[in-house]
Amino acid sequence: MRDHKAYARSNDSGWLRDLVLLAVVLAAPFIQYLGRLALIDPDEGRYAEIPREMLERGDLITPTLNYVLYFEKPPLLYWINAASLKLFGLTEFAARLPSALCGLATVLVTYSVARRLYGRRTALISAMILGTSAGFVLQSRIILTDMLVTFCLTTALGAFIIASGGEKRRNSPLPWFLFWIFCALAVLAKGLIGIVFPAGIIFLYLLLTGRWRLLGEMRLFSGPVLFLAVAAPWFVAVSLRNPGFARFFFIHEHFERFTSTVHGRYQPFWFFLPVLLAAMLPWSFLIPGALGRAWRDRHHRDGHAGLYLLIWVVVIFLFFSKSSSKLIPYILPIFPPLAILISRRIDGLLEGRGRGLKPSAVMLGMTLTILGIACLGYTRLPQAAALLTGYLPHLADPLHQFVINAPPIHSGAAIALAALFLIQGATCLATAGRKPLRMVAILCICSFLLEILVPRLIMGAIAGAESPRDLALKARSLAGPDSRIVTFGPMQAVSWYTGRRVLVTAKPDELEFGSKQGDQSAWFPDQRALLKLWGSNAQVLIILKKTELDDLLPGLSPFPRVLGESGRRVLIANR
Repeated sequence: MRDHKAYARSNDSGWLRDLVLLAVVLAAPFIQYLGRLALIDPDEGRYAEIPREMLERGDLITPTLNYVLYFEKPPLLYWINAASLKLFGLTEFAARLPSALCGLATVLVTYSVARRLYGRRTALISAMILGTSAGFVLQSRIILTDMLVTFCLTTALGAFIIASGGEKRRNSPLPWFLFWIFCALAVLAKGLIGIVFPAGIIFLYLLLTGRWRLLGEMRLFSGPVLFLAVAAPWFVAVSLRNPGFARFFFIHEHFERFTSTVHGRYQPFWFFLPVLLAAMLPWSFLIPGALGRAWRDRHHRDGHAGLYLLIWVVVIFLFFSKSSSKLIPYILPIFPPLAILISRRIDGLLEGRGRGLKPSAVMLGMTLTILGIACLGYTRLPQAAALLTGYLPHLADPLHQFVINAPPIHSGAAIALAALFLIQGATCLATAGRKPLRMVAILCICSFLLEILVPRLIMGAIAGAESPRDLALKARSLAGPDSRIVTFGPMQAVSWYTGRRVLVTAKPDELEFGSKQGDQSAWFPDQRALLKLWGSNAQVLIILKKTELDDLLPGLSPFPRVLGESGRRVLIANR
């Protein structure tokens, strides 16, 4: 039997076999159950509806959302999603598939980069760490621009460090051209961060290592030309068609988003620390040691790659921590370099008894054990909340709201999730410092199973409570050609499921810019106009929250008919 250690270390063969095996094994958590869940607003409804409207209007240049101009993001995700919808039909599976494939592709790119830098075993561990990081996989199953930009940045930044690594690779232009192409695609995916991040990371890397000669190898003439050839045409075309685009996109969506709270997404500077701790479980407790090793080895010639990965992590993490606008998916681009750094540290400890992992493993084991116990107690959540209220009466209202809004999980599901957490916790506590390979294997297997189970056992209840699908489909079945469907605030999934433009009352939020382009007053009625419409001869169907109905009810005449309820929302009609 071939020695598995020798096989894992060999670097001269097995690339295609490893990539295919990883793709087949990890496809399950990324792709399974994609079409079984309703689209959740606002992100999924938005990024499904924009490409649907592009296909309907036959216009791939000017994005619209609920049929008004929408310039918050560049079009790459819209184009890919439009292609998926065209190929597979207007289904939730087709809408989610591109983001899921971007997540899976990022794992494969991470393997390729790690193998070039450190060898097969580190590459395999890197891919498994990233593919079993719960937050990374679960966010790839949601329609987000962040997963697409993560794939593009990982490919671009990985191509740079590979190209700068060996003499033969530096003589090949392909990695450098890949770098410029994927920087351009990152700009088309998310905006200027697609070039700002690579520029900042590479500058700091050259500054700390003194490898300025790499500038002469980066194809600084042909590379930018290629970059502009890929990135510039859409920006030119959309600006020519829409004179207000440049000011809104570059000033409002970049400068103001970073420096102000105009988007209402302010969080404290330390916001991403607990986010990273939770999203990269069970590997997050190994991050400090991995970063520390990369910094200690920075002066060694073979430590330059680790320093580059460290800079990659720190620049993006600090950038978004400093930003006044924060959302959980923003730090997805640091997951691939973290996976490589963690795997590099694990690989270095596998030959010994792994005592360097003991403190982290003990903390991780305790955390996972607590999570397992919490899962067991989840089915008794109301009783636990009542008990805590008796000791902490000032928390009565928050605990009551938490119990009401917590997704229901049946006892069998809670026990299954608890068992996987407890197995991981017990393994970490029992093997810490003695059998690191066994610990890593158990963590991978249990995390893989958790990623399979969570969408089936938990996400269905969350989607059912947060998505307006059932009410939108009900409204579509009842509405005639002259009927008006109204939402309180934007509910982009309503447009998706009804296949038509809806009226938006109350705060327009992200539709504010589009609502001011031309005369859109009929489609954005204030409360007075809504009440007048309600009393007219036209059929009016309104989807709104139950609390909003309570406030609106005194002014509604005729008295509304309640046609359906779903989660916190209801569908009402005037006739």
